[in-house]
Amino acid sequence: MSVGIVSYGSYIPRYRIKVEDIARVWGEDAETLKAGLMVSEKSVPDLDEDTATIAVESARAAIKNGNIDPVRIGAVYTGSESHPYAVKPTSTIVAEAISATPVMTAADFEFACKAGSATVQSCMGLTSSGMIDLGMGIGADVSQGAPGDALEYTAAAGGVAFIMGNKESESIALIEDTYSFTTDTPDFWRREGSEFPQHGGRFTGEPGYFKHVIGASKGLMEKMGTGPEDYDYAVFHQPNGKFPTRVSKDLGFSRDKIEPGMVITKLGNIYSGSCMMGIAATLDQAKPGDRIFATAFGSGAGADAFSIKVTDKMEQFQKYSPKVWDQLKDPVYVDYAKYAKHKGKLKRS
Repeated sequence: MSVGIVSYGSYIPRYRIKVEDIARVWGEDAETLKAGLMVSEKSVPDLDEDTATIAVESARAAIKNGNIDPVRIGAVYTGSESHPYAVKPTSTIVAEAISATPVMTAADFEFACKAGSATVQSCMGLTSSGMIDLGMGIGADVSQGAPGDALEYTAAAGGVAFIMGNKESESIALIEDTYSFTTDTPDFWRREGSEFPQHGGRFTGEPGYFKHVIGASKGLMEKMGTGPEDYDYAVFHQPNGKFPTRVSKDLGFSRDKIEPGMVITKLGNIYSGSCMMGIAATLDQAKPGDRIFATAFGSGAGADAFSIKVTDKMEQFQKYSPKVWDQLKDPVYVDYAKYAKHKGKLKRS
C-alpha cells in the first residue's frame, strides 16, 4: 500500500477555560475531576468560529505547510459531529476557501469521534487507486456538552487536515496499513434537532471505547505481524486522559510512547479531530524511520487503526510547520460566563 501523508495542518482556538472554573459553577470538586479526567483545561471557540471556519484554517495550514498546489486536490472530506448545516456540506466551503474548486468529490462524514479518521481512509482508497492525485481528510469539531454534564469538562474545539497522496517521493510519512473494527453499540448519540448529545453510561467504557480500540489495534498488529515493540510512538483516541493511558497499557505500549501525542490534558476532546491531533503532535517530534501506531474511536461504535512510518521528508517539513504543542501555549483564559456566551449556551426567550 503506497499511500502517504504529504502534508498536515492544525488549528486550535486561543481561548481556554480551566476545569476548576466549570466545576465552581456546578459545585463539583475540581481536583477530583482533574485527577479522574487527567484534563486541566480545554479550548473554547471564538464567537465567530464554528466547524467550517476551523476546518478551513486547518486546510489552509496543510496547504501552506506542504507548499501544496490546491488544484491537485481531487477530494475534500470533512468529518465532524458539529457541522454548521444539517443540509449544506462543510467540505464545499473548505474546497472553495483553499481554491481547490471545482473539486472532483467533496462530502461530509459523520461517525462520532472517528469521522476524521474515516476521511483519511477514504482518501487513501481514492489516491491508491489513481482516481485522484491528492485527497484532503479533515477532522474538526466544536464539540457539544450539555451544561452540567460530564462532557462539559472536556468537549473542546479544534481541527486537523491531512493531505494524502500516492507518491512515496512526496510523502512525509507512509501509511503502512489500516484496520477497522465496528459494531452497533449505543454508547453515545444525538438525535436530529437535539442540541446536546447523550451518553449511555456503562456502555461508554468497556463495551464502547475499550472493546473497539483493542479490537482494531490487535486486528492491525495481527494483520501486519507487528507488536508494541515495533513502534516508537502510539496514539489513541482521547475522550479524556484516563482512557488512552489505560488502553495503551493494556495493549503493551509504554507511557513514554503515548506522551508526545497526549494533547488532551491542555486541549480537551475535539471529537472528530482528537486522534488526528494526537498523530499531528507526534509527527511534529518524530524522526525519519520512526513508526507510529494510532487508533481512532467513534461512538456508535467503531475504531480505525493505522500503522505509520516517517520518511526522510519529515525533517524538512518540520523546519517550517507550526507545532501542535506550540499552539497550546499563551492561551487566553475565559470565565464560565464568557465560555457560555462563546458556545451559544445563553438563549434569549
